Amino acid sequence: MTQPNDHIVKSFDDELQRLTAEISRMGRMAVAQLESAMDVIERFDPAAAERIIANDVEIDALEQSIAHDVMRLALRGPMARDLREILVGVRVPAEIERIGDHAANVAKRSRVLAQMPPAHQPTPPQIAGLRAVGKLAASQVLRAIQAYEARDVDAAMAMREDDARLDAQYTALFRELLTYMMEDARNITACTHLLFMAKNLERVGDHATNIAENLWFLVHGDTPLPAREKADRTSGN
Repeated sequence: MTQPNDHIVKSFDDELQRLTAEISRMGRMAVAQLESAMDVIERFDPAAAERIIANDVEIDALEQSIAHDVMRLALRGPMARDLREILVGVRVPAEIERIGDHAANVAKRSRVLAQMPPAHQPTPPQIAGLRAVGKLAASQVLRAIQAYEARDVDAAMAMREDDARLDAQYTALFRELLTYMMEDARNITACTHLLFMAKNLERVGDHATNIAENLWFLVHGDTPLPAREKADRTSGN
């Protein structure tokens, strides 16, 4: 026999599933933004860059919508695991929103590069390293979102460990771009923009890692996270 509160529990579970789906959709939008931002760097297409910047508004709006959904769930007085679902339902969209911001920042820099005289634009070898960092960053975000969808904490921790690889690629690119700048002063402006883009992409990896760590919290509560390697050496550490 169905108990009266069975309907309430089923309704709560259904809303949690919708929340997860919306957060997943938001995450995949951010991944698409990242991939598009990397694409326009090579094409020097200011119009495409403008579209990426404008699309960031959609991610911001979805974060606000998700926040309202989370608030409705919170008013039901959840306990234990359900409360963690709600906390993570606030934290993960905030991380995704920042990823969208970083993608927009990359697009803004690419717009500036597109408006520079061709002789002063970055060369394909200079862009290649940035593309590699961007591809890995987008992959990290997608892996984090997939782990969140599946509640797969092992996959999330594996992705978290790989952040060291992104840090190492960023460090190598940082040094490579500095070399280009020292070799020829005409490279300084373009490579400076690429350095700022690279830093945005490195931060994307940090936000993907935060998503993974929130999944750990969702599944394991306050159990301490495993230690992990960090490989960003650009600050001299």
